[in-house]
Amino acid sequence: MDRRNSKIGGFTLLVSVVVTGAILLISTGMVTLAVKYAFISSSGRESQIAFYAADTGVECVLFWDVKSPNGQTAFSQSEQTAIHCNRDSLNPLNQWQVGGSRTSVINKLTFLPDPFCAIVTVTKNADGTTLVESKGYNTCDPSNPRRVERAVRATY
Repeated sequence: MDRRNSKIGGFTLLVSVVVTGAILLISTGMVTLAVKYAFISSSGRESQIAFYAADTGVECVLFWDVKSPNGQTAFSQSEQTAIHCNRDSLNPLNQWQVGGSRTSVINKLTFLPDPFCAIVTVTKNADGTTLVESKGYNTCDPSNPRRVERAVRATY
């Protein structure tokens, strides 16, 4: 074997190791970036789900307070009324007794088979205004570390 070919072979090996290392480094950086963007995208989706659950809670209250089928508010401080929202065969428990006091709570409006839910508090103030605070969750499991809460407040 020629001494000159041995030097060229060593140089070629060095260049290939450096190029391979550079490609591996760039690939690792791109994969890390893609994983971070996927996590951010997932967080945004879960936040949006929680917001829509909260918004649905407010819409439920507005229906029963303003557009109630019997023409009277379901949140009267003098008597209780049974209301329901999103009640179907999958969500048979979506019915509550509200009214009869200044504050009413719709505890756990569910959206089964999806894991989302909302908790809505309705307060009738002495000045005639109504405060609706709805908290929406992407999951009803409070122990879930990825649970997201978004709230919507309406006053009228």
